[in-house]
Amino acid sequence: MTLGYKLKKEREKRNWSQKYVAEKIGITNTVLSNYERDYRDPDTTTLGKLADLYEVSTDELLDRPKKLSSLSKKEERDIARDLEKTLEELENSEDALMFDGEPIDEHTKEMIRISLENSMRMAKQLAKQKFTPNKYKKD
Repeated sequence: MTLGYKLKKEREKRNWSQKYVAEKIGITNTVLSNYERDYRDPDTTTLGKLADLYEVSTDELLDRPKKLSSLSKKEERDIARDLEKTLEELENSEDALMFDGEPIDEHTKEMIRISLENSMRMAKQLAKQKFTPNKYKKD
């Protein structure tokens, strides 16, 4: 969706006229119309005023992806524990981390550890984002 489309939808959602919105933020309705038709983009100050008026973030209007939520200390400990357990199981298995029949070197083991840790973090953050009810989310 384009910025102009989003601006128009936000205005229409509130049943406001272009004239009303333009007066509220100090521009002409012709300028607002140009924004909504994607003929022009608002400057950062005007974009901020529009976002404030519509009670949305500029990131939402600009279609920027939301940042993944940070992990709590408990979640960090859980990831560390699960990572150590997984690596220990890999080390102690019969095939013990081999590639093409050869044992892998320490550098490759470290790369696997980093990859596993990143995957666990991403999975935890995505689950947190997906399954946390909106009323508990912090923006």
